[in-house]
Amino acid sequence: MILTLTVNPAIDRTISVDRLAFEDRSYIQSIGESAGGRGINAAAVLHSWGADTIAIVISGGDSGKRMEELLRGSGLRLTVAPIQQEIRTNVTITDAHGLTVNLNERGPSVSKAELARIEKAVRDTLGLAKWLLLCGSLPPGVPSSFYAKLIALARQKKVKSLLHAGGDALREGVEARPTVVTPNQSEAERLLGRTLLTRTHYLEAAERIRAMGPESVVLSLGSRGAVGSFADGLYEALPPRVDSVCPIGAGDALTAGYVWSMRRKAVAPEALRWGVAAGTASARLPGMTFASMQQTEEMYKRVELRRAE
Repeated sequence: MILTLTVNPAIDRTISVDRLAFEDRSYIQSIGESAGGRGINAAAVLHSWGADTIAIVISGGDSGKRMEELLRGSGLRLTVAPIQQEIRTNVTITDAHGLTVNLNERGPSVSKAELARIEKAVRDTLGLAKWLLLCGSLPPGVPSSFYAKLIALARQKKVKSLLHAGGDALREGVEARPTVVTPNQSEAERLLGRTLLTRTHYLEAAERIRAMGPESVVLSLGSRGAVGSFADGLYEALPPRVDSVCPIGAGDALTAGYVWSMRRKAVAPEALRWGVAAGTASARLPGMTFASMQQTEEMYKRVELRRAE
């Protein structure tokens, strides 16, 4: 069983336009709507690949009801922690060249009683799990230490944990020693307080983050693939050059691919390769669409895995 927690889910509206240009009009070609949030995205990929998955989400208001309908329509198993306020709505605008604008609401305010309800949902389900994925931003009212608390709980239950977040939640979370953290480049830059520009910077950043507490680090670098810092050293997974249609959510697919592979008893470098294959294959698809197993397998053959010297 793999659990994912999304404390700040959303209704994601994706608008595809002919082109994005400053101070010029764009023409809408399509509008789509899906249930979103990093944990939900990862759960959707895992579920579609046949992994036994439960998505734990908060839900409130009409938008929450709509999110639940969308998720249950996909067959994904849900555990819902109800809240009073509406969950957020995010808007993504993307064009045919892969240019993307992402407009996210901060999310609803969560009370102490509602936060306790979320934690209880995790505690009640954790005994069934091998992995707990803690994904995405924290809404107002949730302390930045929340993920760290759940990582410690997972360790007590001998459940592996993955942290896919940024800001203070990432900073406090890495110190709680999760099994793996998967920051993207901008999140790593904020965590370390430095700009990452070169291959040497990426490798050093992955090592520095691992020294802060987690067992493993997967540093996602978008079209440049990812760097992994593991117990047996540093690795790079390098994807082929592809036309990126919508990169939003590719990092969530990477997270899912990594955990899916680790669940199948792969070694961490091989899981890194699967993760990059999933992210790259998903970035080639329009809107919030994730690569199938077949599409990911085809991309996996084209991803180069090498040990960093």
